[in-house]
Amino acid sequence: MSTNTQKAGQPAGDEEIEISLYAARQKIYPRSVSGLFSRWRWGLVWLTQLVFYGLPWLEWNGRQAVLFDLEARRFYLFQLVLYPQDFIYLTGLLVISALALFLFTAVAGRLWCGYACPQTVYTEIYLWIERQVEGDRSARMRLDQSPLSLRKFGKKWLKHAIWVAFGLWTGFTFVGYFTPIHELGAAVIRWDLGPWQTFWIFFYGFATYGNAGFLREQVCKYMCPYARFQSAMFDKDTMIVTYDQARGEPRGPRSRKADPSALGLGDCVDCTLCVQVCPTGIDIRNGLQYECIGCGACIDVCDEVMDKVGYPRGLIKYSTQNGMTQGWSAAQMIRRVFRPRVLVYSGILLAITVAVFTSLWLRTPLKVDVIRDRGALARMVEMGRIENVYRLQIMNATEREQVYDLTVAGLPGIEIVSDAVVHVRPTEVRSVAVTVQVPPDAAPSGSHPIEFQIASRQDASIRVSEKSVFIIPR
Repeated sequence: MSTNTQKAGQPAGDEEIEISLYAARQKIYPRSVSGLFSRWRWGLVWLTQLVFYGLPWLEWNGRQAVLFDLEARRFYLFQLVLYPQDFIYLTGLLVISALALFLFTAVAGRLWCGYACPQTVYTEIYLWIERQVEGDRSARMRLDQSPLSLRKFGKKWLKHAIWVAFGLWTGFTFVGYFTPIHELGAAVIRWDLGPWQTFWIFFYGFATYGNAGFLREQVCKYMCPYARFQSAMFDKDTMIVTYDQARGEPRGPRSRKADPSALGLGDCVDCTLCVQVCPTGIDIRNGLQYECIGCGACIDVCDEVMDKVGYPRGLIKYSTQNGMTQGWSAAQMIRRVFRPRVLVYSGILLAITVAVFTSLWLRTPLKVDVIRDRGALARMVEMGRIENVYRLQIMNATEREQVYDLTVAGLPGIEIVSDAVVHVRPTEVRSVAVTVQVPPDAAPSGSHPIEFQIASRQDASIRVSEKSVFIIPR
């Protein structure tokens, strides 16, 4: 956008051109809509939020079922107890999530964005609160355009108070995944929160308040990188929200009784309701746009309009570019789902998922690190025997006390002369000193490989072997 301005005393013919690099944001007032896809969207809102807000309160074996205890460096996932050494599983989960996003995008576009993305979900919740307080689209527009009054101030204050309270509850729940939520709740009641807990509750709470209450579609259009690189995963067989241009154009208003063919019009009555319900404010009739999050709101409202004017539904629908241009049936488009790109994504995703979960299933809930004690070098003791001292760090990843038997092998006559039975409490990491001796003629001087074996008395499947070396001095 550019404007011409003339400075005082400047010769008439000289012009200064001002160029605005940024377009002023026009606030979007999404209209409420009902229909099949709206019900799906709200169903997923309820599902995702019941999981998010309810999971921290779920108990498992007398403790919180899902807890990422950073202070104790233990991550509890129902019956699993994970440690920082198990970080590889988080990496595998992130890889699976990324590949799943690629796969679902190639098949059905931005359905994640339209139905389950936290930004979409919380924007939907905040819009619902706004509608309950200020009214539907036209009422909200009139309220914003009206001068400040006691009524307007009261409505705005109430809306923002509910938004802030909901955001802080969200921040409290988020922190409850990292601090036991019952303790966190008691600390909030006593007003005895720690500095980091306070920071993250307010940070996450006001991030929710700002993103869902103010930024809304700006996050999807300008801040989210997915909107920018989605085109690399789309092709002409990707299911997207499409407008049937051949059927709808030329668009124009008409009476219900009018024959559109006689007027030279298509089925689109140009009501612009598809634009009014769009959460990002685009006109789907202009074709595929990166701002479209695939929520299907325009489909629901267009179907309502088609029902009212007596035209067939499906002027706006989920379809593919090939399906629209070549007039394919739903069965033909479904067959194109199994194309090479999708099969490659599916194969890689299946292989990595099976590998990660198989590894997790076969994971032994016992970890042992063997470190030679540098404070006590190899030495000769009574009867000429050679002695080495080791420090074993034993990590019990179960939620019951374990008794472990220690043995060692690798050299003739090698044995543990210190206590070979170790008691480790549930989810405890214990460090023990282990003294190992060999006969004087067991091996020549030098470094020799040995192997420690640690086995649980309660569960024969819990057994670990760790290698080390035994030093025989000259």
